[in-house]
Amino acid sequence: MRVITRIALVLVIIGALSWGLIGLFQFDLVATLFGGQASVLSRVVYTLVGLSGIISLGILFETDDARDVETMPDPDIHSPRISNPNLGTEFGEEPDVTELRDAARRRSDDDTTL
Repeated sequence: MRVITRIALVLVIIGALSWGLIGLFQFDLVATLFGGQASVLSRVVYTLVGLSGIISLGILFETDDARDVETMPDPDIHSPRISNPNLGTEFGEEPDVTELRDAARRRSDDDTTL
């Protein structure tokens, strides 16, 4: 789904630039490239940009936690280091990671004894 979101975002940016050209210079780039506003290709491009805008609404309502889960490496696979990426508030509760830290140390000790 990440690829579709990126493609949608690119199309939204293209649409925004096109609207900027229309607003500033009364120049419709899509219509110029594809043979007028009524041509089939222009209508396809306009439709794809519109659908991309709808898909991009998901980015607007995506929480930071959802993005962190997708991009945060799995500590079991990548690194035995344990950190607390939740730095949202100074007085928030911090999770107890002592069990994870001990398990990571045992794994790293097992790896060094081989």
